[in-house]
Amino acid sequence: MSAVERADVVVVVIDATEGVTEQDAKIAGIAHERGKGIIIAVNKWDAVEKTDKTVGEYTKRIREVLSFIPYAEILFISALSGQRLPKLFETVDRVIANQTLRVQTGVLNEIIGEATALQQPPSDKGKRLKIYYVTQVSVKPPTFVAFVNDKELMHFSYVRYLENRLREAFGFGGTSLKFIIRERKEKG
Repeated sequence: MSAVERADVVVVVIDATEGVTEQDAKIAGIAHERGKGIIIAVNKWDAVEKTDKTVGEYTKRIREVLSFIPYAEILFISALSGQRLPKLFETVDRVIANQTLRVQTGVLNEIIGEATALQQPPSDKGKRLKIYYVTQVSVKPPTFVAFVNDKELMHFSYVRYLENRLREAFGFGGTSLKFIIRERKEKG
């Protein structure tokens, strides 16, 4: 736990011969809750019988078990042979860059505007959610504040939709994104 607290990026090492254990999932969960960058390193990859579908099948299984961190980077390595270890360090650098990425408010609101044009915000009893603007307030993890007309209308699913649009635009691989929803009354 204290190692996770001190880290910027957590590398969750999974034994390829065992798959994701309860302990692996617990550590990944703590890293996610703390907003850390996350890389899943599948070790002992050299010990696995492989076909052309093995990587895809393993990735799918990991994504199912660790569905709460769909943004995590996944690498297949062998500590024994050194296979793909340099790629691990490159990935750590990339995740750190994503964790500290700042998006200008103007650019951010352009992406959010396009997203809301593609999929209208939710409404309830004739009242539609309005997103006035979004701004990034911090990094590690990238944290965004959205100013809206009614917090109750900002469903979890719509926040996830906006998060996915931001990921499409900027990547943010390996890092969680945090959204804070603030209500602001229209002037007038």
